[in-house]
Amino acid sequence: MKKLITRLAIALVAVVVLAVLAASLFLGAAVKGGMETLGPKLTKAPVEVKSVSLSPLSGSGSIKGLVLGNPEGFKTPSAISVGAAHLSLKPTSLLSDKIVIQSIKLQGPEITYETDLKRNNLSTLKANLQAALGGGQQAPSSPKEAKPAKKLQVTEFSITEGKIHVRANTPLGGGQAAVPLPDIHLRDLGTGPDGITPGELVEKVIAAIEKSTVEAASGAVADIGKGAISVVNDSGNMASNALQKATKGLGGLLKKK
Repeated sequence: MKKLITRLAIALVAVVVLAVLAASLFLGAAVKGGMETLGPKLTKAPVEVKSVSLSPLSGSGSIKGLVLGNPEGFKTPSAISVGAAHLSLKPTSLLSDKIVIQSIKLQGPEITYETDLKRNNLSTLKANLQAALGGGQQAPSSPKEAKPAKKLQVTEFSITEGKIHVRANTPLGGGQAAVPLPDIHLRDLGTGPDGITPGELVEKVIAAIEKSTVEAASGAVADIGKGAISVVNDSGNMASNALQKATKGLGGLLKKK
């Protein structure tokens, strides 16, 4: 009798372990699939995710190999690349209408800032997001949707140790530079009863990255413009008034962003 009970206990534990593993795999695959499906619709740019892992018991998880490509018209291969992102959520909230995420941490992301002085890739991504969400408002539900998507609450979202790769094309030539990305900290997103949608969360994050990147990269873009003028002058050619005005307008353009 004791052996039977022992065997049943072992079998029960094995079933529980398998169930937890299956739930983890299912959740990870669902999140990965959602990001790769919803992301391109919102940003009009390709999204790739290497893997997503999530433990329904501890609430901890990670996203590896996240790459957000560039919208049409830009030459660099990606806008944002994240080697690994770590998150912590409230496990019991997975069963509720609003998932409570305690923290999302991105460490060492690679940001590419590509500009031709008329537009840049990050501002274009932000504009695409706003258009997809109806100018910052929640997009109307599709008639085919059986039920509304889960809402989110993110207590803390942080980006640290990021690097910006500046790619600028001026009327006098192009250039590139690398500058650090200032740390970004967003708090209490969706703490109200309605929460926020995944799309609205992405919009807020992209907007924060775009703002910090433009401010940090402005000096590098101006230096690239000055370097181009120097090359033209050193070659014995006089820069035209139109070209000088275009480069001089760098400061004003960046301030507007």
